[in-house]
Amino acid sequence: MEAPTRTGVAAATGDGGLSALLSTEFLISASGNKAHIHAHGQKKGNVMFRIHESETSCNCHLIKSVSHSILYDTICEINADLQVNPKDIEGKTIGLYFAANWFQRCVSFTPLLFYSSMPWPAVPFGDVNSKRSLSHKFQIEGIPALIILEPGGGLIQTEGVEILHRHGLQAFPFTSERIAELEAEEKRKYASQTLEKLLAISGKDHMIKHNDQVTFSSLVGTTVGLYFAAQWCPPCLKFSSRLISVYNHLQERREEFEVVFVSMDRDEAGFSRYFSGMPWFALPYDEESSKALARYFDIQEIPMLVIIGPDGKTVTKEGRNLINLHMEMAYPFTEARIRLLQEKMDEEAKQYPSSFKHEGHRHVLNLVSEKSGGGPFICCACDEQGLGWAYQCLACGYEIHLKCGREVKTQETDRQADADGSSCSLGAGRQ
Repeated sequence: MEAPTRTGVAAATGDGGLSALLSTEFLISASGNKAHIHAHGQKKGNVMFRIHESETSCNCHLIKSVSHSILYDTICEINADLQVNPKDIEGKTIGLYFAANWFQRCVSFTPLLFYSSMPWPAVPFGDVNSKRSLSHKFQIEGIPALIILEPGGGLIQTEGVEILHRHGLQAFPFTSERIAELEAEEKRKYASQTLEKLLAISGKDHMIKHNDQVTFSSLVGTTVGLYFAAQWCPPCLKFSSRLISVYNHLQERREEFEVVFVSMDRDEAGFSRYFSGMPWFALPYDEESSKALARYFDIQEIPMLVIIGPDGKTVTKEGRNLINLHMEMAYPFTEARIRLLQEKMDEEAKQYPSSFKHEGHRHVLNLVSEKSGGGPFICCACDEQGLGWAYQCLACGYEIHLKCGREVKTQETDRQADADGSSCSLGAGRQ
């Protein structure tokens, strides 16, 4: 029997915080079996449900009654002995959460988003009309999506996922005024940022290198790359080798550049294995400390290389992209340096043919710039980030770096790394 897949809509409710989610999640079984909802638990008015595959249908119905007909109250009769009271959500801030547990970004956004773990009430899985109505009402074009409604049903936010990624529960009640306050706090925080203050966010007072402890102050006045990565992430392993090459070249040139590894590994053993092959510093392994620093920079995917300037201020979060494009020539990663490199790329692009046939694609590829459709992209040849000039098949969405138009990859290791994707979501490695 094929494994079931899920798609659906969910809603969140909260008083004083995002305390409960009312979710609609649809279980689609390839076997054709129906499903019923089983009570997983109940605490402080929050009911958790789990959808099971079975031959028994759910005895549930929806009543359109509150929140100005935007949200449907739910009365679910579960095993004939438990009902969810529709009044439980009255007077609360509502979050409509559109998600599916087969989609990695959804699983990563809420690390325990598998349906059996959801600590909130559930709308019956079989009400496809409600799903379509809510999706149409809020113009949901992708998941995960979190729509925030005020207690009266009025719309507060459509970017709930991004807001929670960036601010967490501090964003409650998610109003524009509250978000403005948090953004103002961020500006003040970044304005007073120093390298020592930044690294102290991790809760540590030192770094390590070859079993030695090194104080943060030793890097003051240096351009520093904070490298967020994990041993379980194939794209991290691939980029690490490139970063090591760049690092070694800059060390040979005696440039003032250092790297500090911020581990996103699942355990200390994984951290130790990964760090053993790195020539730079690392923060001592601590999952919560690493998460705190990742939240500071709103990092949702790895690998990520954040560049900190000699003054302790953030230069760019695009260190990985810049190294992929320019290798050690990207140093010191400033706007002036990148502008100079871009001008150089513009001149070099004039030497490339306007179109050519690449062995990796069946159509002719055309030379495009950022202004004529190049833009940010993931190279289909090397699976790394790209920006600006590219060879592109607009019809198929196929794009490659200019340099990849001249390179032929033959090693199996390269092909395997490409197949593993261009980045890893932070939640993916913590399941």
